[in-house]
Amino acid sequence: MTTTEQIKSVSDAPVGRPSRWKTVARIGSTLWSNWKSRLGLIILGIFILVAIFAPLIAPYGASQDGFERSSDASGAHWLGTTAAGEDVLSQLIYGTRVSVFVGFVAGFFSTVVAVLIGLSWGYVRGFIADVINFIVNLFLVIPGLPLMIVIAAYLQNGGIAMIIAVIVITGWAWGARVLRSQTQSLRSRDFVTAARFSGESAFRIVFREILPNMTSLIVGSFFGAATAAILAEAGLEFLGLGDSTTVSWGTMLFWAQNSNALLTGQWVLLFAPGLCIALLATSLTLINFGVDGISNPRLREGSK
Repeated sequence: MTTTEQIKSVSDAPVGRPSRWKTVARIGSTLWSNWKSRLGLIILGIFILVAIFAPLIAPYGASQDGFERSSDASGAHWLGTTAAGEDVLSQLIYGTRVSVFVGFVAGFFSTVVAVLIGLSWGYVRGFIADVINFIVNLFLVIPGLPLMIVIAAYLQNGGIAMIIAVIVITGWAWGARVLRSQTQSLRSRDFVTAARFSGESAFRIVFREILPNMTSLIVGSFFGAATAAILAEAGLEFLGLGDSTTVSWGTMLFWAQNSNALLTGQWVLLFAPGLCIALLATSLTLINFGVDGISNPRLREGSK
């Protein structure tokens, strides 16, 4: 084989692409190398395991009653019982399912809406951009909690699906604004200009050229949206705007407040679910420190 043929055969050989598993492993190692993110992952993993294996961990059923009412902690009931004669620890374990589910599902859909609107808003120009700007600013100006209360009161008795819908409707605007700023920055880059001159459609440029460069920002937006969703779900349930028959940390707070738990000395009925809500929200916030290190190597642990 001549030298020319050898060069041609090498040039025609397929170029290997980085494995997806290697990319996932690199992201995982970056998250784990940051002690704050590592702590958040451990706490979140514990909550996920509790949510999955709740029937095996809980000593009693979620709504099983018939026990002594408003009893203090004992060997049979580690955190006592409610005013309806239900085991507090069992409700706390089963309530993990609702908070984790609502947080991840509502955070996911809020992030999807924010990505679609934020990227489109940052790329387009003219009248369409002005319309999107007006809609986003309208949602940003209106206070989030009163808007959630009004929508939840109008869609009352819709259960968990209604809570998720309310959170998604009111929780996408901040993420869209952040993504729009980054999209405008990437819009002027050379690779976007080259794609535009090569005849690529706007849809392909936005979702094939710009979107992959915003992965870490989108992941961070998801964790922020999930944190807000967990707190919003607990707040709406505490105000009685959700399904009071569902066992969740928010409904535990609602029934504890209705039974005057603090006046009767059962502070654990409020403290236990409140602590779990704070820990779950804190775990997602801590993971965000590791997500920042993925996009900016200067923020990684041990970097100089």
